[in-house]
Amino acid sequence: MASELCKTISEAKLERHKNLFLNYRNLHHFPLELLKDEGLQYLERLYMKRNSLTTLPENLAQKLPNLVELYLHSNNIVVVPEAIGSLVKLQFLDLSDNALEIVCPEIGRLRSLRHLRLANNQLKYLPAEVGDLRELQTLDISTNRLMTLPERLHMCLSLQYLTADRNHLWSVPRHLCQLPSLNELSMAGNRLAFLPLDLGRSRELQYVYVDNNIHLKGLPSYLYNKVIGCSG
Repeated sequence: MASELCKTISEAKLERHKNLFLNYRNLHHFPLELLKDEGLQYLERLYMKRNSLTTLPENLAQKLPNLVELYLHSNNIVVVPEAIGSLVKLQFLDLSDNALEIVCPEIGRLRSLRHLRLANNQLKYLPAEVGDLRELQTLDISTNRLMTLPERLHMCLSLQYLTADRNHLWSVPRHLCQLPSLNELSMAGNRLAFLPLDLGRSRELQYVYVDNNIHLKGLPSYLYNKVIGCSG
């Protein structure tokens, strides 16, 4: 397996591949071959799903400077390290189904990021710096332990899809109503007791899912002409 891995990475370096698939390799550590010498300067998409990685290397951005998409679904990563913030071209980051407890503030430096998937982890909070992701279009933070949303989330002016199902959220921050591009908001399976009265006032917001919030009593009038889900 190790020799096959080395061969795959060597070919990618030699032929200047833009895509590298290292899924299902039973990797416990980030392959050193990826980080040797100049790394893979031409690589744009790295797929490392369903391995056993626990961390990411500090020199990741130095060795993979042109990375646009990074898929790390279904590993055992506990912390998103500071080094992630140096991947300045990154547009898609999938860290769902890991063991994440901490997302570092440096994630806010990913100014090109458009899609962030953090579902099915152990997160209790997200840094305020998430609000610095002005190009972010999709944020999936479902199935975590969040009690609040990032305080500057309303500054993600490009955000279209926010999925925060199955957390411990008690309320929808009123500032979410200010998101100019938000089209779909899903907060099913939380502990919501009420919704902001102006939720749904924006014409862009068309889909609101708040199913299985047993304490929720009624909906704002602005939602009556939207596609909604509610069992409260």
